[in-house]
Amino acid sequence: MCWIVSELSWPWVLLLAYCVGGVINHSMTLGMHEISHNLAFRSPNANRWFGMIANLPLGVPSSVSFRRYHMEHHQYQGEDGIDADIPTVMEGKIFTNAPLKFIWVILQPAFYALRPVIALPKKPTHWEAANWIIQVGIFDYGIIYNNFGLRAVTYLIIGTLLGMGVHPMAGHFIAEHYTFLKGQETYSYYGPLNWFSFNVGYHNEHHDFPFIAGSRLPKLREIAPEFYDPLPHHASWVNVIWRYIVDPHISPFSRVKRNTLNAKELAQIVENSRTADEKCST
Repeated sequence: MCWIVSELSWPWVLLLAYCVGGVINHSMTLGMHEISHNLAFRSPNANRWFGMIANLPLGVPSSVSFRRYHMEHHQYQGEDGIDADIPTVMEGKIFTNAPLKFIWVILQPAFYALRPVIALPKKPTHWEAANWIIQVGIFDYGIIYNNFGLRAVTYLIIGTLLGMGVHPMAGHFIAEHYTFLKGQETYSYYGPLNWFSFNVGYHNEHHDFPFIAGSRLPKLREIAPEFYDPLPHHASWVNVIWRYIVDPHISPFSRVKRNTLNAKELAQIVENSRTADEKCST
C-alpha cells in the first residue's frame, strides 16, 4: 500500500487510509493486544519484540506502552486511579451532547494515547526507547527515504488515526465496557468484524480467560453456552457508535467506576507495577 499511494493524489491517499488502512491498521492494534497477553510466544520478551513488529504498519510507536497499561485494565478493571481505560472526569463533563460526543469519537486515538500519560504516568523503560527507535528511527525513516516518500508514512499514520475514530472497526472501544444496560459492565459482539480483529468481540470470554488466544474464544463460547448465551451482547459495532452519539443517556461517564482501594493500597499497587516494569526492563 505504501508503494501504491506514493504516486497518488492526496485525496486518494486519505480515502485509502480510511477504507484500507483503517481496517488493516486497526487489525494490527488488536494483534498487538493479543501479543500483550503473551499469546504469540512463551517468552514475555519475545512477545515484546514481536509486538514492535506488529506495531510497524501503524506508523506511531505504541506496543510497549499499551502492554504496560493494558495488563492493569485486566487486573483492576474500572478501578479509579489504575485502569487507564476509564475516561477522565474532564471528558465526561465536556462531551455531553451528540455533536460533542461525535467529536469525542473522532478524537478517540488522542484520548487513548494521552489519557494514560497524563492521568497515570509511568517512567519510560528501555523497551519504550527500543519501540521508538525501531518504529520512527528505522521503519518510518526507511519508508520516507526509500522511494515511498511522505505520502506513504502519512497513509500509515492517518490510517491508524482514522481507524480508531469514526470507523466500524473502532466500535469495539465503546462496545466492550460502556453500560448500555444497567448492571451489565462487559459486552460481547459475535459479528463478522471479528474476522479482522482477532475475535476481540468475544469480550466477556476474553476477560474471563485473558490467556486464551482469540482464535479459540469461539470454541470457549461453544463449550460453555450456559455462561455466555444469556448475556446481553451487541449485534453491530456501527450501531454502537451511533447509539453512543445520539443517546442522551450514554456518555463518557457510562462506565462502571470503582473506588474500592484506599490511598495506601492504591499507592502500593502503583509502586508494585513500577517495580515489575523495572524488573522486566532488566
